[in-house]
Amino acid sequence: MRITELLTRDTIAMDIDATTKDGVIDTLVDQLDQAGILSDKAAFKEAIFAREGQSTTGIGEGIAIPHAKVAAVKKPAIAFGKSKEGVDYQSLDGQPAHLFFMIAAPEGGAQTHLDALAKLSGILMDDNVREALLHAETPEEVLAIIDKADDEAPDEDEEASVDPAADNKETADNEPYVLGVTACPTGIAHTYMAKDALLKQAKKMGVKMKVETNGSSGIKNRLTSEDIEKAEGIIVAADVHVETDRFDGKNVVQVPVADGIKRPGELIDLALATDRTPFRAKEGHSKGAQGAAGGKTEKQSVGKTIYKHLMNGVSNMLPLVIAGGILMAIAFMFGTNSFDPKSSDYNAFAEQLWNIGKNSAFALIIPILAAFIARSIADKPGMAAGLVGGMLAISGDSGFIGGIIAGFLAGYLTEGIKAMTRRMPQSLEGLKPTLIYPVLSVTITGLLMIYVFNPPASWINHLLLNGLNSLSGTNIMLLGLVIGAMMAIDMGGPFNKAAYVFATAALTEGNAAPITAAMVGGMVPPIAIALAMIIFKRKFTKAQRGSIVPNFVMGASFITEGAIPFAAADPLRVIPSMMVGSGVAGAIALALGSSIRAPHGGIFVIFGTDWSHSLQTLLAIIIGSVIGALIYGLLKRKPTADEIEASESMDE
Repeated sequence: MRITELLTRDTIAMDIDATTKDGVIDTLVDQLDQAGILSDKAAFKEAIFAREGQSTTGIGEGIAIPHAKVAAVKKPAIAFGKSKEGVDYQSLDGQPAHLFFMIAAPEGGAQTHLDALAKLSGILMDDNVREALLHAETPEEVLAIIDKADDEAPDEDEEASVDPAADNKETADNEPYVLGVTACPTGIAHTYMAKDALLKQAKKMGVKMKVETNGSSGIKNRLTSEDIEKAEGIIVAADVHVETDRFDGKNVVQVPVADGIKRPGELIDLALATDRTPFRAKEGHSKGAQGAAGGKTEKQSVGKTIYKHLMNGVSNMLPLVIAGGILMAIAFMFGTNSFDPKSSDYNAFAEQLWNIGKNSAFALIIPILAAFIARSIADKPGMAAGLVGGMLAISGDSGFIGGIIAGFLAGYLTEGIKAMTRRMPQSLEGLKPTLIYPVLSVTITGLLMIYVFNPPASWINHLLLNGLNSLSGTNIMLLGLVIGAMMAIDMGGPFNKAAYVFATAALTEGNAAPITAAMVGGMVPPIAIALAMIIFKRKFTKAQRGSIVPNFVMGASFITEGAIPFAAADPLRVIPSMMVGSGVAGAIALALGSSIRAPHGGIFVIFGTDWSHSLQTLLAIIIGSVIGALIYGLLKRKPTADEIEASESMDE
């Protein structure tokens, strides 16, 4: 089947005016729905966003391929859209996306349909195809470009391997040989793009390579035992389980499928390295499956491992933090003590909002944090002990510190129990997940939390909170400066998350100073960059200036990540500028007595939770943003003639 049987004039939008990722998705979903492709528009859109939640489909090079395979699709189809200005799609390379292909596949789609969708993913890795699509003016031109590329695309068997020295037998016998396996959750886009990126890079490097794809149409180009025996290294770029026991004793590099697209050269170098520990499949457990599902590599520092487990807990905790905090902020709008029946401000509805937010959502934060840290370490068997350990951290008054300890304790303890019971008789296997793991892990974790970890963790927790509550004057400004600056160092990375987790922990204990500095500091970078583009207009291209309004909106909404594309493109100028602006804003806010008692919401919760100091809070944000904008604008160089020409060509 040809790609243009799925991509038609009715599913092409030549000039998307959306300025956000969500807007692009809405536009393309509407395009498919109007063309009669969808039976349930809402269900399909939900599936698209669910896929984006797993990892971005903005693959870089100006391309995004949102996709879903669900029953809400009547027949397979492709929608195409183009944005001249570009849209921040959280792409792998941090650059705006201009070309969008939305793939809609029905569950149980025919083999020919799936092959056509897979072929499209490969075609888009061609630089010439992308360039031609960028300059296409009509739907007919788009279809002609895709048709031509479809004609020139090799058969799947031909394109599944490369051998740069095939014409020279002597060289071919001595050239390095690397294997690859690619797989993504839907199996219709990233799987094949990772394959093509790896093969393209291997050809450049003079490396012979063969790649097996685990797509929605099944396993293609399966690696043989002879392939595995001859290979010097194997790259497994997968976000789902793939069969890896067959690679026992080989040099295996395990990464998320996105890394296969983003850094193929680095992965091939690792696969050819001779100093790496050989992969060993454990009895009854596929180490490779764990690596594929969790995106883990064999070599990972202790610090990165701890950070990954901690962030798994934090990311699953945040919905409760945000929902609970917003409900508490709304309750405050009825009066400072409107949730207290003894107060003159009492309001029955505000009390219920407070019960849902503070007494329910916030009460689950620490248990959920601990449970998902444990799950990250020991998979599902670790969750029960993590939940119980988190509850004991609350009752033992050890707070977030106790919750984090409980999560790691439960996770590694469960892993130890799994290791000790690995050689039990096969007849008892069914008892492990239902009886042995939960009883032993919950009991031991609980006792250790009560008698060993809670007492010192509680002491540290109270020491920190008492210290925070006693801060004033210069000390409180220093706290605001540090937390505000940390929010801007990596804008969503480890420093940002560390500051936010600390601030959230303090808020749950009744101290709003850290979260105030964190929110004010986190709002500054996007606003400062937008101001810089207004004040120093000539130092930014037209395409960059197109993001002024989105950056103002993201900054006001406490979405620091709006500044990431600029920081990625010019880190040495952007990051220090934003750190100064955010730090100053945090210091001023706390010095003026600001007190935002919600963990998220930006400008929309400032007035609800801190009406008496709302103007002071806004003043801090404005001053910090202006300072950040001026420093960045003065440091930034003017765009080169090539950059200006490239920007203008995109607008023609």
